[in-house]
Amino acid sequence: MTDLPLHLWDIPDDAVATLINVSENETYLVEAGESKTVLRVHRPGYNSRRAIECELDWSAALPLETPVAIKGRDGNPVQFANDRFMVLFRYIEGQHPDESHDLAPAFEQLGQIAARLHNHSQNWTLPADFERLSWDLPAVFGENANWGDWRAAPNVTPDIRRILERVERVVAHRLNAFGQGQDRFGLIHADMRLANVLIHEREARLIDFDDCGFGWFLYDFAAAISFIEDHPQIPALRAAWVKGYRAHRPLSDAEEAEIDSFIMLRRLALLAWIGSHIEAPEPQALAPGFAQGTADLGKRYLARMAGVTNEPETE
Repeated sequence: MTDLPLHLWDIPDDAVATLINVSENETYLVEAGESKTVLRVHRPGYNSRRAIECELDWSAALPLETPVAIKGRDGNPVQFANDRFMVLFRYIEGQHPDESHDLAPAFEQLGQIAARLHNHSQNWTLPADFERLSWDLPAVFGENANWGDWRAAPNVTPDIRRILERVERVVAHRLNAFGQGQDRFGLIHADMRLANVLIHEREARLIDFDDCGFGWFLYDFAAAISFIEDHPQIPALRAAWVKGYRAHRPLSDAEEAEIDSFIMLRRLALLAWIGSHIEAPEPQALAPGFAQGTADLGKRYLARMAGVTNEPETE
């Protein structure tokens, strides 16, 4: 967006906005002297005004340091101009974790953050007319999936499709059996990947609640390893996250054992996301090998599930 309506907020006329990310939305760093804020320009048609208001209500209620929305000149935190919703946030200090370094300390903190967030989710009274996305099976695999059909993503060959359709069946079978009890399913961040984590003075902070909604709590770990599911650190990161999580919230061995299914659920959602967002730079960069990488992960998942799941294997 070339013409940002910064006049909607009480921002100096000489403020400069710099595009820092294009993913689901466009994100800009807005600087005026020593003042810094972050402007999020929402993707058209993804979240309604009410859904964005609910996101802001929940993130503000959490017992965590989260981005604070700045009200516009009209007193509303959600603004609308040029056919786009927009929210301006106070700037949070920190750097994104570097995946070339040891990420285990950050993931232990992230597990703690997730547990505290999920505890709050179970006990928070939803405001009237609360509206957020769902991240259940229909939301990922259904006809009206949030990010579309993974089969339509780039480079999904017939062989890859056959593998991933088997993965989808096994994931659906296992998560239907896992259930959506209150101790397993509720409001989640749904996008705790490294791009949405900031480290400041060795403390992890969570940002960007734009995808928050109703889903399985363990989906938050799967989202945390988005795009790096085959990284050599993953076993250590998983152990660190679980350790941090259990410091604040119970997690049974049976629940921990199902993490692999949530990783594949998220990975197939990301494959669909690449296909439905291919006009953006990040999906374009990821697209060439993502379908094959997903199939490779899927084959390893099916091998681990062999003999555990009673789902019929049909070609």
